[in-house]
Amino acid sequence: MDENRRKIFLGLGLTAAGMAFGEFLRVSLDEDKKIDENSANESQYCMLINLDQCIGCNACTIACKQENHTPPGVQYNIVLKKRTDRYPQFIERNLPRPCMHCEKPPCVKVCPVGATKKRKDGIVDIDYNKCIGCRYCLTACPYGARSYDFGENYNNPPNKFEKTPSFEYGQEWSREKGKSPINNVRKCHFCLHRVKKGIEPACVQTCMGMARIFGDINEKNSEIAAIISQKNAWRLKDELGTIPSVLYIGKY
Repeated sequence: MDENRRKIFLGLGLTAAGMAFGEFLRVSLDEDKKIDENSANESQYCMLINLDQCIGCNACTIACKQENHTPPGVQYNIVLKKRTDRYPQFIERNLPRPCMHCEKPPCVKVCPVGATKKRKDGIVDIDYNKCIGCRYCLTACPYGARSYDFGENYNNPPNKFEKTPSFEYGQEWSREKGKSPINNVRKCHFCLHRVKKGIEPACVQTCMGMARIFGDINEKNSEIAAIISQKNAWRLKDELGTIPSVLYIGKY
């Protein structure tokens, strides 16, 4: 066995061992109950994205970085692109991909310290003060929706914008060396700090094609509940059984 293959198998073995350890610790701590008891019982937040209206402008990506002051390599919202046919008569389709906020999130099961949990309102969040940066959840997420904050900045020294704190999960976070969220896993949180104030997530508010709708699907009179009941909505990688809270209509 050559050295490169040896390294690959070793890396896979360590990942599997780490995930197994996370599952063992999760069970020993009764972590199947990782649901925030303080979350509202009546709400179930969901996002619907109409791919036929998405124009691929990346306004959602920019608005998200602006809202959360994310550093290089950390993006909560990306837009995947696919082209069919050939130039100059090709067709480009776009697939925005935030965190799926799964009903059965694989990331929750592998976290060895209970830092990531599923709230009763459907949002999957991360407790930065608990997160040890092991990154098992990055491996477990089948959507590639998580990033790791290595402490990098766009400017050296950081400019005023980069020094401005973010308010993820309703708390103030300043990116300072040795402090969270540096060396933590980060992801989309449906702009929970805005939702608590009755404001739409930044990506929804800035969508140029009005392709995104956010709301409570348990509220029968809500726009999102009405559209989902009438349209043929689908989920990304539905065959995995994770049951995402982000749904799509239209083709990709």
